[in-house]
Amino acid sequence: MPHRNAPLTETGRLRLARCVVEDGWPLRRAAERFQVSPTTAQRWATRYRATGEAGMSDRSSRPHHSPRRTATRTERRIIKVRVLRRWGPARIAHLLNLAPSTVHRVLTRFGLARLKHLDRATGRVIRRYEHDRPGELVHVDIKKLGNIPDGGGHKVLGRPAGRRTRSGVGYQYIHTAVDDHSRLAYSEILTDEKKETATAFWQRAHAYFTGVGITVERVLTDNGACYKSHTWRDTLAAAGIAHKRTRPYRPQTNGKVERLNRTLLDEWAYARPYRSEQERRDAFPAWLHTYNHHRGHTALAGKPPATRVPNLTGQYT
Repeated sequence: MPHRNAPLTETGRLRLARCVVEDGWPLRRAAERFQVSPTTAQRWATRYRATGEAGMSDRSSRPHHSPRRTATRTERRIIKVRVLRRWGPARIAHLLNLAPSTVHRVLTRFGLARLKHLDRATGRVIRRYEHDRPGELVHVDIKKLGNIPDGGGHKVLGRPAGRRTRSGVGYQYIHTAVDDHSRLAYSEILTDEKKETATAFWQRAHAYFTGVGITVERVLTDNGACYKSHTWRDTLAAAGIAHKRTRPYRPQTNGKVERLNRTLLDEWAYARPYRSEQERRDAFPAWLHTYNHHRGHTALAGKPPATRVPNLTGQYT
């Protein structure tokens, strides 16, 4: 495909070449007629004589010889280090005494996946998935987060003063359930992660999803003690919900809720310096509403989860 400023399309090149080769036009006359230089007219006429109409298409601009290209042996060393150690361009460059840009160019040339797309334990490309309908799978997890002492922590007081106030403030446990298809989230800040607490949270989360028209079919959790309890198992079974647990040491299997945990840390928990734990907790409901109704999600083409849940407002009952 010729660029937008090219004076000749493939059809124009063919007409020019035929004027010179078949009709006997002088190069200068043909160049003036088609508003190109005589050198250009000669190039297309020569190609037409050699290969006919097929020669009028664009050819690759890649050079036939690249004397400054990275040596094949060096490329193999770069790939070997990447595969065996799973290092980024900067670390590989330091080890092999190369420029990071050179290493990055080699990795890109051979189509090696970015590190964030690989499983850290096995080095295999993570297979990403999304279920077809809301409720087909709901991810559940707990995030442990240290409380903020009254008066603020180190972000407000500075690190020396923050160290003196942080002892004995305890922890909060953020229980979260995320629908796989829509990314709709239900979350609560609770005092512990015991089986009774986790089970009661799920009952409220299940009621929330049911209220917006989502029928939960399966729940995916990690192997935490509360999720392996008989209380949790019996509660799901009574509602006709299947329970699935991730493989040990494979948190990426529950990646959608893990990603939400990171998002809430960045955009709520550590988004600004709070002066008390209560101040931070008071800000959580508004943030969660924004996440569900207004915040664009990259996996949803920049739209919020609410766009995939038709009855989120509860108007269709």
